[in-house]
Parts: sequence; C-alpha cells; structure tokens
Amino acid sequence: MGNRLPPVVGNWYSHRDKGALFQVVALDEVAGTVEIQEFDGGLDEIDLDEWRTLLVDSAAQPEDWGGPLDDVEPDEFGYTDMGGDEATANSLENAITTWEQIVEDDDFDEPIH
Repeated sequence: MGNRLPPVVGNWYSHRDKGALFQVVALDEVAGTVEIQEFDGGLDEIDLDEWRTLLVDSAAQPEDWGGPLDDVEPDEFGYTDMGGDEATANSLENAITTWEQIVEDDDFDEPIH
C-alpha cells in the first residue's frame, strides 16, 4: 500500500521502515517533484510518483528542529542564553522560534553590496 499523505512544504515526516525524519522543503507541481531534506541535512528530490510509493507517517517537528537547516544561528532557536533560574526556564517556552518565523524574518530582498 502506498502513501496517502500529501507532500506539504514545511511538514515533517518519518520513514516507516527507517524511522528517519525528513521535512518537505519544496514542491513543484508543474515539474512533479518534491524536495525533501533529511534531519541530518541531506537534500533529495523525488518525483510525485515516487512520493506516493514511500511508506511515511506524519511526524511532529523535532525538538531540535534545526538539524537540517544550514544557516541558522544558535540564538535563533531562542535558547542560547539559558540560565539556571526558574524565570529563565519559563521564558524559554515563549522564546522558541519556528522555522517559518526565521524564513519570514530573513531579508532575502536586500541588495548585496
């Protein structure tokens, strides 16, 4: 039986047979391709027919979701200034940044000088 989950950019999946996590990072419906990035950073492009044959399950975003991201600074995760007090620990829960916020905050339109 094949895969019935649609490839959704930004969603995490796990291979049923390997248990390895990956994220869909691009989808080109015209070309019929799905670009995935393994948790360890490896990129792969597969066609939609191959996607449908993969044995995958939806997966929760890993706690250390920055594994596959190349250009993320540790402070963008929101937990580089960890102290030992309870107030810092409580503020940690509100300080975590999602990958969507990082991509949105990056200034890709700035001219390079």
